[in-house]
Amino acid sequence: MRNVCEKGELLLLVTPYLRLESNFLRLDQDAVHVTALMSREEATFGLRSPDLRMRFPYGHQFFEAPTRAKGVGMTRGRQSLALALPTVMNKDDYRGAHRVDRVGRLVATFSSRKYDLLVANVVNLSTSGVRIFAQRDFEEGEVMVDDTVHIALTVSPEIVINSKAKVRYAKDRILGLEFRPRPEGALLDAFARWVFQKQEEELILQGGRGEAEEERQGAAVRAEGPPALTLVSGDAGLEARLKEILKDLPALERVAPGTQAMKDLAASPRGLVLFHVAGLGMDDRKRVRILLEALGGRVPFVLLGTGVDNGALFELGSELKAVSVYALGPTSSGLLPRLIQGILRKHFPPA
Repeated sequence: MRNVCEKGELLLLVTPYLRLESNFLRLDQDAVHVTALMSREEATFGLRSPDLRMRFPYGHQFFEAPTRAKGVGMTRGRQSLALALPTVMNKDDYRGAHRVDRVGRLVATFSSRKYDLLVANVVNLSTSGVRIFAQRDFEEGEVMVDDTVHIALTVSPEIVINSKAKVRYAKDRILGLEFRPRPEGALLDAFARWVFQKQEEELILQGGRGEAEEERQGAAVRAEGPPALTLVSGDAGLEARLKEILKDLPALERVAPGTQAMKDLAASPRGLVLFHVAGLGMDDRKRVRILLEALGGRVPFVLLGTGVDNGALFELGSELKAVSVYALGPTSSGLLPRLIQGILRKHFPPA
């Protein structure tokens, strides 16, 4: 952890509904400080999740660890976010899990036994090696397993490979090469960061496909069209404001809080409920509990607070098992629509 802080390494802060990019800054005895590229609102509501994890590259491996947001402050003159030190660090073997297949149109040149210069298209790439497809057939014995070749490959201005490599696999025009030696120092840092970002892009592209298949197999009947987005509130002004904030999401409808309205929502479980909390007194809490119990756990809901204490709102959300909690202030950044979009994708993935 100290090494990645000294390097200012890239990391991602990930919840089930959001992922935010940051960089390491400083390590203390009880916290690690990272750049707060997100707004204070994002740090408060977007990262306040029991499932918050940090993910980052280091050398030829990727690491993932559970953490929690402790607060926003200043580090080296920059706004920073303090994260709890992980008690468990999970390490992924780079070779087994972190090759990049979506490399674009990368071209490499390499040498043969006769020192001829050959050209190949890159098939996949990792910090330990590369798989390439030669642009012409090999002559007999031209390139064989265990040969040492020289390969030149430019991934980006920061990542230029120009070194020896050992042939680990050879079939037809396809070669699997292991870099000898493996990249080190600044080159390795930039290379690992590039692979890490590409892997995260792939995760985003694949996100929800498995859940969609599981839902298709498990559901006897599934409603067509986008999921419903419903505000439970007696405040028409709040409805108008949210319709503007969430204008790029499924159309928002408002229902007045009441037991029958909640039962009707529970009967159509393909939807997300935004439950308005305008007070947190004893009677207010009791009423919220009664109404949300009518959902029967069949519909995901977000507690949407206005004019209430953030800490008490989070406490109530945790008690009632809300999928998320958000306090809407006088002004709103782009976090709320991103948060709602993430929840919809998680619970109602596209087919």
